[in-house]
Amino acid sequence: MDRLSTLLAQFGMHATTFYAGTFSGELAFDTREHSGKLHLFNSGKARLHIAKQEIVISQPSLLFIPRPCKHQLSAVATDNTQLVSAALSFDGGLDNPLTTALPDYMLLPVSELPILGDSLLWLFSEAAEQNCGKNAVLNRLFELVMIQLLRHIMASSSLSSGMMAGLADLRLARAVTLMHDQPARPWSVAELASAASMSRASFAAQFHKVVGKTPADYLLSWRVSLTQKRLREGRPIALIADEVGYESPSALARAFRRKTGASPREWLQQQ
Repeated sequence: MDRLSTLLAQFGMHATTFYAGTFSGELAFDTREHSGKLHLFNSGKARLHIAKQEIVISQPSLLFIPRPCKHQLSAVATDNTQLVSAALSFDGGLDNPLTTALPDYMLLPVSELPILGDSLLWLFSEAAEQNCGKNAVLNRLFELVMIQLLRHIMASSSLSSGMMAGLADLRLARAVTLMHDQPARPWSVAELASAASMSRASFAAQFHKVVGKTPADYLLSWRVSLTQKRLREGRPIALIADEVGYESPSALARAFRRKTGASPREWLQQQ
C-alpha cells in the first residue's frame, strides 16, 4: 500500500526557486501570490511575521506555507542568514485535497527532520555553487524535500484530523488509499471496513473522528476534487463522469452542485 503515490500522481507539486544565497532586507508575500512557499534557512537569523505573530528563526529551519498566506521575512547583514526559497504550485489548483489538508504554515527545526537530512545538505550545497542547470536542480530538490516532508507528517502523526491524519492511521489509510486509487468504484462502508480489518461500526466511527467526514462524504469530496482538476485540464464532462464513478454527466453535475453549490460549467467559469 502506497499512501502517497496516487495522491501525488493526481495532485503533484511543482517548485520554482526564486531566492538562493545570503539574505538581508525584507521579503514580503500576500494572498495574491497564487502559490505556496517553502523557505529553508541554513544558518544565521531571520524574523518571520505571520498570523499576527513575530517569530525569530535562529537555527536551521524549514518554513512550509502550502497556500497563499500573508507573511514577511526580514534580516540584517550581520545576521549572516543563508536562505533558499521556492514557490509551489499544485496540479488541480491551490484548493486541492493535499493543500487543504495541511495547516496554514509549518515551521520546523531541521534537527527534527532527520528524514530530510541528505536532501537538505544537497540542496544547500547546490544553492552555494554556480553550476550550470542550478535552478533546475534546486527545483527538483525542493520537490523531493516536499515529498519527504509529507512522509514525515504521516510518520509522526503530527496532524490530528483531516486527510493526512487518515493516511497516518495505518488501518484507515488502507481504506483512504483504495478510494484514491479506485474512485469510480461504488465503495460501501462494509468493503472499506473489511480493508481496514475493522468492524463496520468501529470503522465508521473512527473514520469520522479522524478524517472529519463519513466515508461516503469523503469519497464524494475526492470525486469532486478529481472532477475539478479534469475540468481545469479541459476534459469533457462525459468522460470525467465515467472516470469518477457516475453513470451520466447529469448525475455527476447533481453531485457536484451538492458539494460546491454550482454546476461544473458555472464552477469552471468562476475559475
